[in-house]
Amino acid sequence: MDVNTIGDLYTISSDLPKFVMPEFSVDAVKSILPDAFTIAVLAAVESLLSCVVADGMTGSRHNSNMELVAQGAGNIASALFGGIPATGAIARTAANIKNSGRTPVAGMVHAVVLLLVLVVLMPFASLIPMPTIAAILFVVAYNMSEWREFTSIIKRAPKSDALVLIVTFVLTVAFDLVVAIIVGIILATVMFMKRMSDVTDAYGWKEIDESTDIDNISLKVIPEGTMVYEITGPIFFGASTKIADVIKRANKNVIVLRMRSVPAIDATGIHSIEQLIKVCRKKGSTLVLSHVNEQPMEALKKSGLLNEIGEENICEHIDAALERASQLTTAAAK
Repeated sequence: MDVNTIGDLYTISSDLPKFVMPEFSVDAVKSILPDAFTIAVLAAVESLLSCVVADGMTGSRHNSNMELVAQGAGNIASALFGGIPATGAIARTAANIKNSGRTPVAGMVHAVVLLLVLVVLMPFASLIPMPTIAAILFVVAYNMSEWREFTSIIKRAPKSDALVLIVTFVLTVAFDLVVAIIVGIILATVMFMKRMSDVTDAYGWKEIDESTDIDNISLKVIPEGTMVYEITGPIFFGASTKIADVIKRANKNVIVLRMRSVPAIDATGIHSIEQLIKVCRKKGSTLVLSHVNEQPMEALKKSGLLNEIGEENICEHIDAALERASQLTTAAAK
């Protein structure tokens, strides 16, 4: 068949990229800065999301600062050799982990293999038909769209988070990514402030002797094989790593999550709870929630996580949660 190949349309070279120092000017910086900021934000979010996925698969905890500094240094070096910005890739990270990759050596080997492909196999790329590349790009675009995840968020997430997602999506398609990211961040910030104002309250102090505080966890008897964690403050996109700490240490028969001081939870928080449920299920542990406030309870119901946890494991008070933990540990011992 008479079809174009990559070599017909483009010049393919196996030569290593050459070092080029870019020319700087005030006008160039002004025109590029908005796009650079958007790319930097997206690269940081994508890389840290990849880290979170890897944490969930390996049960470890990443160092966010180290990840971002390394990512930035790598992208600066790449630009000096004509490269484009790159991020941590969830697909390749997951492939590494599934094939027993657990250390930075896996990433280093990946880079070396890509270099060998560039030097040795690049001339053969000129023979690839363009329809083949088109088919591959269709599949990649389909997988990147994650429409199942999109519809799941719309159905299960709080309305405010679903609204941010839809607005950002529409603006990305109708205008461009820069506008979508700016509007999305502003809208998410406004929604978060409204959510916090809805759950904020003012009340008078009561003089309570700590030794007689019936809710003081230090006065409770924690059943053997049980871990109790108390979360203070809203579980939102900026604090979801706190749940990661619980996920990492979930190695007991029962995990009690005390949520009396959690006024609100967003879609990212719901996802974190979902990951905790999966880890508990994998390790044979049971998750018990104590004192879930109104907004988090509604969010858990809408997401379907309430059914996964089980209504019998949703307790109104810490005493009831510890009693439930005692029943579960006793049953496990038998």
